[in-house]
Amino acid sequence: MHVAIRLALSAACAFGAAGAAHADDAWPAGKPITYVVPFAPGGATDIIGRLVASKLGPALGTTVVVENRPGAGGNIGSDYVAKAKPDGYTLVGGTISSHSINGSLYKNMPYDAQKDFVPVALTGKLGNALLVNADSPLRSVADVLAAAKAKPGALSYGSSGNGTSQNLSGELFKVTAKVDIMHVPFKGSAPLLQALLGNQLSMAFDNIPPALPLIQSGKLRALAVTSAKRDPHLPDVPTLQELGLKDYEVVSWQAVFAPAGTPKPIVERLSTEIMKILKEPDVKKKFDDMAIDGSGMNSQQLAVFQKAEIEKWRKLIQAAGIRVE
Repeated sequence: MHVAIRLALSAACAFGAAGAAHADDAWPAGKPITYVVPFAPGGATDIIGRLVASKLGPALGTTVVVENRPGAGGNIGSDYVAKAKPDGYTLVGGTISSHSINGSLYKNMPYDAQKDFVPVALTGKLGNALLVNADSPLRSVADVLAAAKAKPGALSYGSSGNGTSQNLSGELFKVTAKVDIMHVPFKGSAPLLQALLGNQLSMAFDNIPPALPLIQSGKLRALAVTSAKRDPHLPDVPTLQELGLKDYEVVSWQAVFAPAGTPKPIVERLSTEIMKILKEPDVKKKFDDMAIDGSGMNSQQLAVFQKAEIEKWRKLIQAAGIRVE
């Protein structure tokens, strides 16, 4: 009797395992995949997400639908995906903020950037720029520092949200230069840049890709870039290190994550397809035109990179004493 029960259980387990494997093999079976962008439309996360989604859908034989869920520096949309069913049908365009900075910056985090997600692929790296309206009397970083020191707290800088790389760019600027400038967070690059164009801010830190057309058209002026080296798309714009802010460096990044527990074969398939997409000539050209380094990383490489980034920003945030409630 016991033998019969054991045989029945073995058969059931084997059937279950085969069923699970078959389910993974069948994925996505034409069912649409939701790609959550945790920021407003128009920013780098949205731009990259829509480009990757447009290619990923046909590669998988389905549709990838981009859904914007902005707010709290990427936390709202990321938390939604952290709590989604881990079946390969919900992904998030994670960033340096949502998946490395925020865990140390926010007092109360709704998710754990490592435990609640599985890395899929790094999709891009990009620098930030310190921007002003073309009509601004602030024509250099020296002007900004002089004005900030003359009237502490009178100047304002905007970012695409608390905890974003843009926010941290501004806070590190304040700490390094020893100035008091008021932070004004927005829900993404598009509303941020609109506010700067409308002279509602003294300045802004933003990713270079969404700001580049406005810089090139002469509507905005880039005073400096946050990377350690000059950006090839803005060769005449100095780095903040060049201008005397020793060791100042902020480089933003974009990646795709799935909820923890997503079957490994699905994660590997997604990672493989995204890495192929990043190598396509038209994608490489679009990324280059937008000042994005799209060399990418696979799932395993991203996991190592993310861990190092979390530790790097934790140390910097603690040293600078930056905190968001």
